[in-house]
Amino acid sequence: MVDSLDVLFTLKVAYGIYSVLIIALFAWFAYSLVAKHKPRGLIRVPFYGFIAFLVFMGVSVHILTFNKVPWVSMDLKRDGIKADVVFHIVMKDHKYILPRDKMIIECGQKALFELYSDDLTYGFGLFRQDGTMLFQMQVVPGSRNDLLWQFHKNGVYNIRSTEYSGPKGANLMHLKKVVEVRGCDVSEKS
Repeated sequence: MVDSLDVLFTLKVAYGIYSVLIIALFAWFAYSLVAKHKPRGLIRVPFYGFIAFLVFMGVSVHILTFNKVPWVSMDLKRDGIKADVVFHIVMKDHKYILPRDKMIIECGQKALFELYSDDLTYGFGLFRQDGTMLFQMQVVPGSRNDLLWQFHKNGVYNIRSTEYSGPKGANLMHLKKVVEVRGCDVSEKS
């Protein structure tokens, strides 16, 4: 499974280049509006060719990355995947009610986080110790809320709400070092 940090870096580079190209398109269009000598018909061919190139690049980035995002391939085959470990987590009164103090996951296991909200819409995010997010989901009351994830790196993770649920949630909905993955050859960078 590709790491979400690697995907994020690649997307930053791709969208950075794409943004520069779009800004160049706007500059070209603005220049053609204020130019003393209006572009002849021949200039329109490169202009529309440039637009076609941008569309091609935008679609290509999405086609090349859609299956590299770590959770996509597992979600597409979700009905045939059985979780190795299941954690039932309840959210109520701006608090997480965990099945145990520390949730231990062995390397390579598929962990299913089943979340239930008793009152409000909350968020559930798993964060590395350096503050970067591994994954997150919205937890809506009265709905099925679960997330399947396979871990390939040792690490200790924090749980934090990623949805605003009122001022109480800011401090109460952050649990430190409650998920631990062990048994892998590689560890998360801290």
